[in-house]
Amino acid sequence: MISQQLNDQITRVGPGSDAGAVLRRYWQPAALTDELQRGLPLAVNLLGERLALVKGADGELVLATRDALADEAPSFSPDADDIVLTEGGASYPAVERNGIVFAYMGPGAAPAFPDFDCFRAPDSHVFAFKGLWECNWLQALEIGIDPAHASFLHRFLEDEDPDDSYGKQFRDRAAHTNMPMTQVLREYPRPEIRVEETDYGLKIIALRHMENELTHVRVTNQIFPGAICIPMSREMTITQWHVPIDDETCYWYSMFTSFQNPVNKDLMREQRLKEHRLPDYAPLKNKSNDYHYNPEEQANLTYTGMGLDINVHDQWAVEGMGAIQDRTQEHLGRSDVAIIRYRRMLRKMIAALGEDGGDDALPMRDEAAASIKGPLSNDAIATTDEWETASHAADMERRAACPWDATV
Repeated sequence: MISQQLNDQITRVGPGSDAGAVLRRYWQPAALTDELQRGLPLAVNLLGERLALVKGADGELVLATRDALADEAPSFSPDADDIVLTEGGASYPAVERNGIVFAYMGPGAAPAFPDFDCFRAPDSHVFAFKGLWECNWLQALEIGIDPAHASFLHRFLEDEDPDDSYGKQFRDRAAHTNMPMTQVLREYPRPEIRVEETDYGLKIIALRHMENELTHVRVTNQIFPGAICIPMSREMTITQWHVPIDDETCYWYSMFTSFQNPVNKDLMREQRLKEHRLPDYAPLKNKSNDYHYNPEEQANLTYTGMGLDINVHDQWAVEGMGAIQDRTQEHLGRSDVAIIRYRRMLRKMIAALGEDGGDDALPMRDEAAASIKGPLSNDAIATTDEWETASHAADMERRAACPWDATV
């Protein structure tokens, strides 16, 4: 458990806040490229500021300060006719990358984008989407860096045919076996978790030791400050940012990156729009309708009884903690090692900014950031004494067969 003062320090993100100062020194997703089809200006609420995407004098996108409508909800984007820009207000640079418009709201020059797979892959191989969660950004991030939660929160009591599950996480077969990933997670629920610091954040390794001296290896990543990169299947990874609208609501923005075949964007968009409404991308299953909880389903099909979309499971878990999780009452355990390491890293970076205001101590803030590739995010099954070599080899094999340059 931590103090209320510390909990406030690492969760609150408005202008002048400690965590907000860190987040503002990185490119943050501001909108989907799809949203630009509604026209400009486009209202954006980001890091506790009311803004709008507009075209600058040079024709490039910028994020400008706007006047707030008195009755505007945090997640609502009004029509362009309702947007009034603040005369003389701040503006921030914005740029499109593979389906997401990113904005830089910090001091000085914006950092370079790392050469991650989601940015270097061609547009044909990346699909972007987002969803609204009614909770603080940090608890949204922390569920994504907890490898153990998938064995419980996303437990499926029946295994569907992975061949019919394109575009859905945990529906692939485990590498080099016919065992569905849902079965691996269900039968081996207590992974050994290792965490390593990297030049982009944290590398998180979950080892599920199986029979016959085999181990399932799942490598995920925390990309500082607020993103994760995780395997969706052997074909695809997900890079997901957890972006504060304000202190009590956030969006997750995801880039689904395919290594071999172009993504079926129409199908993936259709799948997700069945679960979300427009224009605010709010989930149709939510607190107001108990997330469509079904006790019969819970008894026979899923751990939560809330359908097959794992985003709903995560949404229920993080929103159920309250708008801002009360960490003064929590008791962390061995499986929370990545969460512990991340909080230490965030606190260290807050302290570094407070000491001298320099950005060089923060990950990916120097010139070398542009050369950071990957990161490795995959599943593999190997003999227990060779899991590390096998995991790396599986990633290299996938990259070698990739039609775009995925070399690292």
